[in-house]
Amino acid sequence: MNADAVIMLRRNFKHTLRNPVTVFNAVLLPIVIMLMFVYMLGKAFSVGVKYVDYATPGMILLAVSYGLGATATGVNSDMTTGIINRFRVMDISRGAILTGHVIITIVRSLISIAAIIGVAFGLGFRTSASFPDWAAMAGIIVAACFATSWLTVAMGLAAKTPESAGMATVPLIMLPFFSSAIVPAGKMGAGVRQFAEYQPFTPIIEALRGLLADAPSGGYVLAALAWCAGIAIIGYVWAVATFRKRA
Repeated sequence: MNADAVIMLRRNFKHTLRNPVTVFNAVLLPIVIMLMFVYMLGKAFSVGVKYVDYATPGMILLAVSYGLGATATGVNSDMTTGIINRFRVMDISRGAILTGHVIITIVRSLISIAAIIGVAFGLGFRTSASFPDWAAMAGIIVAACFATSWLTVAMGLAAKTPESAGMATVPLIMLPFFSSAIVPAGKMGAGVRQFAEYQPFTPIIEALRGLLADAPSGGYVLAALAWCAGIAIIGYVWAVATFRKRA
């Protein structure tokens, strides 16, 4: 990471701390949802294992998606409020502006995920995962954060206003609810079941679920990494092209 990217990261980090709504959406809201599903509704679901063990991988992806709205809004605000024009006359790498948003999104997501895992253990979550399993899981999580961050940056750049940028991320925020995060896809109705099986978050969640159970599935791991790579490439190319056009 170059010096310009570090400066942009510090700037975005300060903006995050000054915005309590961002902190709530990125960290506290996923915890509230986890408590609701596991502590209040967990006994209503029959998934073959203890529900907190089943739900934790899905809550991890939920934590990733719930921090994306702030990124899209922040990127669009930079474009529409004129701050980019100020950066253009300064000796700052253009790439660092986008990289700073991506990195702060990943940092927020990892903090939220750490909180989710801590709450899960407090609710009775237990895992037989080995150190290599945890390392592989960390790699998949970072890849998912990286991919969704670039896609969100691209959405923020493409939107007309900060409000529409925030709305553009709603499908990404809702996507975990239409995956195997809450209940197995096989228990869903026709149509929804097929969508859940073939959308990108399900293989990521199932890869994490297998690793946490010390029974990793090579197919799910490869599918998860393939989805992350594809989303990251699309997001990066879209973001760079849009930034060059608008800036």
